[in-house]
Amino acid sequence: MIEELYQPKVMTYKEYLRVLKEHTPYDFSDYSDNSINRRIQKVMQDHKMTFDELTARTLSDNRFVEEVVEAITVNTTDFFRDPEMWRFLYEKHLSTYRNNGVINIWHAGCSTGQEVFSLLILFSELGMLPKIRVFATDISQRALDSAQEGVYLHQIERGCIENFSKVFNDRKKGEQILFKYFDVDAEKDIISVKPFLKKNIKFIRHDLVKNELPFFNKIDIVFCRNVLIYFNAKLQARIIQRFFDILFSNGTLVLGAHESLSGFFKTKFEKKGPIFKKSNGFHLRC
Repeated sequence: MIEELYQPKVMTYKEYLRVLKEHTPYDFSDYSDNSINRRIQKVMQDHKMTFDELTARTLSDNRFVEEVVEAITVNTTDFFRDPEMWRFLYEKHLSTYRNNGVINIWHAGCSTGQEVFSLLILFSELGMLPKIRVFATDISQRALDSAQEGVYLHQIERGCIENFSKVFNDRKKGEQILFKYFDVDAEKDIISVKPFLKKNIKFIRHDLVKNELPFFNKIDIVFCRNVLIYFNAKLQARIIQRFFDILFSNGTLVLGAHESLSGFFKTKFEKKGPIFKKSNGFHLRC
């Protein structure tokens, strides 16, 4: 048994990450130091563990490993988070894809699905929903299960109506949109995505850092918001190169409000308002 052969001497979170890399399918060694250390410390505090105890449990309990991975990769998200960006997409950008026969979208790090459904709502309001084909990926199976279910608690309390209203420039319209696409239980503060909005979505478990892409399609739009901030510069560059390679010419990359491109990648993408358009290379659509 591995746990019998390995005498834990882990003293730092980096040594713990090495154990994870060597003995589990997960590699977090290129994640941002501050965020990864903070999240591992929280796991230890929640379970009242030392690093040695954390390591021993990791080597002997696969379910606990999955719990640690969930804690490390948790990502907060909301419907129409950063409404100005969504309004830009709705009013000035998404209609440029109107003549496409099919619009392929990859949500990389889709978390619990709020941004997947937010984008589908915009395409639906533009009369383009039948063209959409979505690949939504995340390392967390728990997050994917939640996204597929499409049932969300405390969204009204969290301000989803205000976000809807800002995107559509009118509170009444925002409320109409909410009720159009969700079954709403205002008393319990539960909203559930209506079945027609769930069509043509493939939810796939995928490790953006280690795994090959789980699809072979070229992509028109890549969403990867508030994911890159957890990676170091080297890993960010590797992931952005992957996005560039999978995008069609003039494809769109959408990052988080506090994420951007630097150095060489500024020559590969052209900034258009809050989004990035692939500017170099050429790929025929098929």
